[in-house]
Amino acid sequence: MKLRVVRFGLISALLVAFLGPTTTFAATPTLTVMSRNIYLGADVGVALELIPNMPAAAQFMWDQVKKNDFSKRSITLASEIRKYQPDVIGLQEATTWFCKKHPWSKKTEVFNFTEDLLQSLNGDYVLVSKDGTTALNPGYSINPIPFLTMVEDPEVFQKLFGKNEAACGFQIADALVIKRSLSSQVIKVGNTEYEDSYTIVPTLMNIYRGYTWADIKIGEIPVRFISTHLESIWEENKIPNSAKQANQLISDLKNTRMPTVVIGDFNSDPRDPRSKNSVNPGLQPTESEECPAGGSKCNAYRLMKEAEFSDAGPDASDASTFTWGMNSLLTGPDPVRLKAAQAMGNKYGFTDRLDYIFTRNGVEVVTSKIFGFEPPYGSDHAGLVADFKVTSNTIVQSEYPPSHNPFPISFWQIVSITIVVVAAWRIKRRLTRA
Repeated sequence: MKLRVVRFGLISALLVAFLGPTTTFAATPTLTVMSRNIYLGADVGVALELIPNMPAAAQFMWDQVKKNDFSKRSITLASEIRKYQPDVIGLQEATTWFCKKHPWSKKTEVFNFTEDLLQSLNGDYVLVSKDGTTALNPGYSINPIPFLTMVEDPEVFQKLFGKNEAACGFQIADALVIKRSLSSQVIKVGNTEYEDSYTIVPTLMNIYRGYTWADIKIGEIPVRFISTHLESIWEENKIPNSAKQANQLISDLKNTRMPTVVIGDFNSDPRDPRSKNSVNPGLQPTESEECPAGGSKCNAYRLMKEAEFSDAGPDASDASTFTWGMNSLLTGPDPVRLKAAQAMGNKYGFTDRLDYIFTRNGVEVVTSKIFGFEPPYGSDHAGLVADFKVTSNTIVQSEYPPSHNPFPISFWQIVSITIVVVAAWRIKRRLTRA
């Protein structure tokens, strides 16, 4: 026994002499991250098919949003968050719906999904904010346009405006939400835009995308978090905007040396672009001369991997991890896609993997999981949550991502919109008199 004590004393003395009496070993910081597309509430694809009948498209979307009552969905989404206790959440399709009583009226906010979700979390989570900048980056919007986006809803509009109709529109955003306890650890926040956008109706409906980012201390290590939503619409024999936007994101982060976590809906499956003979119920990009099957040029997911971003998993090639395919009213699997999904190996009706968490520079995944497959459904997407450890000891701040300006409405766009609105008003007057 005495011999052991002596040996222990000698070892202790040697350690103190070598390390110094004040040396301590810091624990490796850990964190939990969630990606959640919370769904704008309506099937945009069906609405687009109704254009140029814009009032019909607007009414269709409004009716679906009402049926997909976010006051109920927010409770489901909040329950998921409480279950997994993420430190950081990347939200996509964080949507606000606006309406106008008269053409000259200011917009009135009717639904705000982000605020409703935070209220359902009882203040335990907050939007990331620092020095007056909030990590909420507005993406594309369809503004309330008098006579063109008119919808009828006496239940809502009589209380707000004293009438049955109003012009309505929406704006979606990417956001970063954190545990309130992390608020004091925020270093910097920014928002930026992608240069490539998609035009549905010239001057009236341009789909803009971007990302929001924040540098936050995890332990004592600054970590950069990004939330983004890449474009879903693609055109035959053209590089999808999702791939172009992924390239810009990669370029914007090329000088980031600090640990990095990119969270988002990339609208890209590892199988894209698909063979023209393959089963493709989700209507993902297909092969062409410009986009050959198996290549990375037209695939945002593969571009991120080639840029040495690690996919946190679970395995994106495993059909059980697909994250999109629910029907637009969130009542269950889409009947058209269900058989295809089951044949692929996804019993829940999900046909495509679109949602990911990517990491680089010393952020290593411990576990990852897909959730949200079963009712009650909070979204038409499944969610993704992952636990990480920060293995980097880099405590030096990297340069900030470049700031790309938002896309303001130009003078000629304003003129064009005015002409369209006036023309629509005159047509409506003629029809009313007839």
